[in-house]
Amino acid sequence: MASATDDDVLGKLADVEAIRDLARTYAHQVWRRSIAGVVGVFTDDGRVELGTMPPVEGRAAITTAYEEVLGGADEFLPFVQQHLVDVDGDTATGTCYIQVWATIEGRRLIGAGYYDDRYRRTAGGWRISHRTVNMRPFIPVGPEGPEGSQAPEPTE
Repeated sequence: MASATDDDVLGKLADVEAIRDLARTYAHQVWRRSIAGVVGVFTDDGRVELGTMPPVEGRAAITTAYEEVLGGADEFLPFVQQHLVDVDGDTATGTCYIQVWATIEGRRLIGAGYYDDRYRRTAGGWRISHRTVNMRPFIPVGPEGPEGSQAPEPTE
């Protein structure tokens, strides 16, 4: 069995970090409500399965989907963590766990889940070629949520 050279190891680490950066960039762009920024992490023929609407494929359809999701009064603030990546040449797969603070129809909620992703190296760098969003049910937080979920009032 041939051992990996330092260059091979460094190359793979650079690929993994570039892929992990896609998740961070995606979350950052969702926070900013930047449709172009969100769409920019996907390949031209990318596919997204949000779970709240039928799957969409291609930049135009992904743009329309995110305009609907991020264009209204609802707000989604994703936090990404524990991103597992397996690189195989110019393709890769990954799972990235998420926590999402949201305001949906005026209700403050929190949810957890994960992204199941496929990635592809393009001329512009690594991009997401397929994302499936897997969320657990959101739970209310704040005054309408479980007892004790509201921050205590400050004392003097």
